[in-house]
Amino acid sequence: MRAVVVAGGLGLVISMLGTPFLIRYLTRRQFGQFIRHDGPATHHVKRGTPTMGGVVIIIATVFAWLGANIFVGRLPNISSALIVFLIIGLGVVGFLDDAIKISRERSLGLRARWKFLGQGLVGLAFAVLALQFPNSAGRTPGSTSVSFLRDTAIDFAALGPAIGIIVFVLWANFLIAAWSNAVNLTDGLDGLATGASLIFFGTYVVVSIWQWNQLCGLPNSTSSCYEVRDPWDLAILAAAIAGACFGFLWWNASPARIFMGDTGSLALGGAIAGFTIISRTELLGVIIGGLFVIVVLSSVLQIASFKMTGKRIFKMAPIHHHFELLGWGEVTIVTRFWIIAGLCSAAGVGIFYAEWVATLPANV
Repeated sequence: MRAVVVAGGLGLVISMLGTPFLIRYLTRRQFGQFIRHDGPATHHVKRGTPTMGGVVIIIATVFAWLGANIFVGRLPNISSALIVFLIIGLGVVGFLDDAIKISRERSLGLRARWKFLGQGLVGLAFAVLALQFPNSAGRTPGSTSVSFLRDTAIDFAALGPAIGIIVFVLWANFLIAAWSNAVNLTDGLDGLATGASLIFFGTYVVVSIWQWNQLCGLPNSTSSCYEVRDPWDLAILAAAIAGACFGFLWWNASPARIFMGDTGSLALGGAIAGFTIISRTELLGVIIGGLFVIVVLSSVLQIASFKMTGKRIFKMAPIHHHFELLGWGEVTIVTRFWIIAGLCSAAGVGIFYAEWVATLPANV
């Protein structure tokens, strides 16, 4: 447990102490956020607030992850290294997006096709590598099976070895694009996406520790054990990300002194996708990250309704802007959405534990 505690503590300290330096640097360079003219009027005062804060989240995560492993005298395993690759890779795509917004003084950055291409290249490399590096038990970081609480009977490999790998790569890229854009959409109010991400990764600390304690191959392991390659590694990394979000939230909470930008939202979304894939809980992640799913669905429903009927369901999408236009205060919306995120995480953990208990042999 020492490594998990150290990772969370280092992530928090580095992020909390490092963010003010980034704020001063970005302010001197006038790297501020541009606000959509068609958005809520209350957002216009946020124009010029430093963005690209995701840089400090990424740096704090990487140093905390490495520092915690060094502290306990171990090297990180490939599972967490792959997720860190995903975080940095998508962070670079987001950084380019933010840089274009700033340099061209507009609220639109990379063109959609280039953004998806960047996400796709990073996702392709991650997915292919996730099926490599078997350990002594033959487990690879990723699996061609669709997973819920563990791998299910739906296995892409049944289509044939080559086709199975191709379908898995497409599935992994769908999850990466979906989650990174879900966090991006949620990052519309001060502290909303940061707090929701903190809850998500805090939950995965618990899930990963439980998987480690119930790992298949351990003495006295039962039929309800988990076929995950490096759950302890994942617990350390999840703690590092949660700590980094916690420290950043100090400066990102309303009124925000800095925004994470696409640099942070794409990186955190990629981390969510990576965790669900590597921990083999892809569909469970939809429940634990339910707030992000709600935000995405509100935008999808809004677009679909307008195209089919010419009418809008919400005053503005994503849904948090709808409540702003109803007159709710920003802090009220964020706090209540955090509560929803916490309820989703609690539901996910409850289902995770209940399934494990239900699959225990009768004599245990």
